[in-house]
Amino acid sequence: MSSSGRATPARTLAEQLRAWPDERLVALLRARPDLATPAPQDSSQLASRAATRSSLHRALDGLDRLELSVLDALLVAGQTTSEEVISIVRADPDHAARALQRLLDLALAWEAPGGIRALSGVADAMRGMPGVTSGLRPSSPDPAAPAEIAARIAELSPAAAALLDHVAAHGGEGTTGAARRTVSPAEAASPAEELLSRRLLVPREGDTVVLPGEVGLALRGGRTTTEPVDDVPPLATSPRDAALVARTAAGAAFDVVRRVELLLDHWGVEPPSVLRSGGLAVRDLKAVARELHVDEPGAALLVEVAQATGLVAEGTEPDGSPAWLPTDEFDVWSGRPISERWARLVGGWLASSRVPSLVGRRDAAGKTWNALAPELSSGLTEEARRLALQVLAEVPDGEVLAAGTGIPSLVQRVGWLRPRRPTIFSDLVAAALSEAAVLGVSGAGALPPSGRLVAAGDLPGAAEAIDPHLPRPVEKVLLQADLTAVAPGPLETEVARRLHLLADVESRGGATVYRFTSGSLRRGFDAGWSALEVRDFLTSVSQTPVPQPLEFLVDDVARTFGSVRVGHAEAFLRADDEAALAALVHDPRARTLGLRLLAPTVAIATSPLDVLLPRLRELGAAPVVEAADGTVRVSRPDLQRARSRRGRRPAGAVEARQAAQVQAVATAIRAGDRAEASRPPTVATISPSGALAALRDAIEGGSTVVIGYVDNHGATGERVVDPRRLDGGRLSAYDHRADAVREFAVHRITGVRQA
Repeated sequence: MSSSGRATPARTLAEQLRAWPDERLVALLRARPDLATPAPQDSSQLASRAATRSSLHRALDGLDRLELSVLDALLVAGQTTSEEVISIVRADPDHAARALQRLLDLALAWEAPGGIRALSGVADAMRGMPGVTSGLRPSSPDPAAPAEIAARIAELSPAAAALLDHVAAHGGEGTTGAARRTVSPAEAASPAEELLSRRLLVPREGDTVVLPGEVGLALRGGRTTTEPVDDVPPLATSPRDAALVARTAAGAAFDVVRRVELLLDHWGVEPPSVLRSGGLAVRDLKAVARELHVDEPGAALLVEVAQATGLVAEGTEPDGSPAWLPTDEFDVWSGRPISERWARLVGGWLASSRVPSLVGRRDAAGKTWNALAPELSSGLTEEARRLALQVLAEVPDGEVLAAGTGIPSLVQRVGWLRPRRPTIFSDLVAAALSEAAVLGVSGAGALPPSGRLVAAGDLPGAAEAIDPHLPRPVEKVLLQADLTAVAPGPLETEVARRLHLLADVESRGGATVYRFTSGSLRRGFDAGWSALEVRDFLTSVSQTPVPQPLEFLVDDVARTFGSVRVGHAEAFLRADDEAALAALVHDPRARTLGLRLLAPTVAIATSPLDVLLPRLRELGAAPVVEAADGTVRVSRPDLQRARSRRGRRPAGAVEARQAAQVQAVATAIRAGDRAEASRPPTVATISPSGALAALRDAIEGGSTVVIGYVDNHGATGERVVDPRRLDGGRLSAYDHRADAVREFAVHRITGVRQA
């Protein structure tokens, strides 16, 4: 397998990267974006950065089980041919070959003169992954033939064979205890000595022994694993009409748009406070759940999605106290078509790192997670959501995830795709599926055409695809004599807002039922409506004449509304009904207001006006503010807004910018290579980045270099070394003068040149 097209293999990874075509280099930078930030100076620095611990872990985290198994087999086999690596992987050869090619494209392996080899540092990064890697050590420098190893194993006693199987099944490492290390097979007196004498276990430092890779392969039939590593877990599905999936998703999409709109309309007038530690109080979240007729987890999801989309932000009320307010983007968003509003919400959810599924649960310290809390986020959330949708998109049309077993099977599939991810990743995937159903991305356990476009990253296309399936808004309701109004479908936005002000939602479903009460109508009067405006609105939206009981209720509320007038004394109260005013003054619940009668129709209060008005409304009165000239002043609450977050870009702008940056980085690397090639070859590498790149090249190529080094006394000298490992600012290398492996501080290395 040759991917670079070179006549002779490259001596270093940097040299191989220089020979790659631009398209392949750009693909590497896209697959491993951390390599492009900041832009490397040339291919040597790119190769050095690719071998750092952090970059290797990021790259390995994105591999599936098959790719990790192929990389593990490459470590076991050592530097070898692609055919030999593929032969020891228990998988279809074509699958293993494609996996090996991807490892080469990701620069996790490269084609050295002696064959394909893993990048330095990969072996350390692959350790400690039980169930993912084989646990086998690299083969010995001079391994025995498979037939000879099989003959040695056949000579073992049952106890020694059992011990060998135990070591192979538990990481390939053990301790010798009292066993002798240098003993012949004939003198072996214990199972451990039998294995040591036949070189089936090899001693290491202390009393540690390890299982050589060739022995582990022999025990597993010449393969690194006993089970196939390319068996992708199947998805449990059941048949379901695709049209039903589309309708279910569209209904959920419409509901989430309408509920977010109602939520932010309410918060624009009565915003909840921001907790001192940040976030939304539990009582405010419960109020959202009651207002929107959802459970608390559903309310948390809506609040978090609105915040992630930029429709909610922390602002300040007129008195300066912090509160959660709709942003000015909400006014623009609410004027867009429903399909576009839905796509905006889904885009914010997909790109967010927030974890709304944790709201209401307790952390390790026993503290309850609050919605909108700053720390309620995870760097794995976005990847979990995108992977969940991509796997769900593999379910064919006409099928859905099976009830009970479908979601666990999908979580298992994602676990195969990302085996290095922690256990919480599975919880995030399961939560992503539930959230997708609430948001209308999926329906009935599958993705409709719009959901498949979301999984592919095409949000504008998803909005166009879902638009024909969205319920058509209606402008009329059915007013009934029991003081209810039935909306036979989704109402137009403005009609829904006005009706929601005058009536309470009693039930939702195929038809929404609103109920008119004295309290709900008073909301309209408090907002500045007159009785005539209320009647005109009801007449305009009703398909039938307004029922007489509803007219009587409107007239009754209008007659009592404003019967008590409040002014400044600190505040005063004036009423034409002497008995009503006297009853209010002597009400035990009004004791804290400091009410006192001055005349049969006039009372004063020690409480300020902004406190007195809401307390009187709680006591059942319907007061209005009276000006100095005796006229009534109805104060309409102002809509409050927070500033929108800066820097928001339209859909697709971020991807386009990243693609342009990657192309620019590739161009800069090529320019750096040309500049490096024009320098005299005898010039020593003295820059810190150049020294690191040269040391990485020496590690990959197994070459000897001369380094300039400043010792503890400040004296500068040269050392001839064979670099072995570079990590944590320390170089581990074999020092020819000391005839031992030593460590050198990288910041003290003044230059690097070939020996």
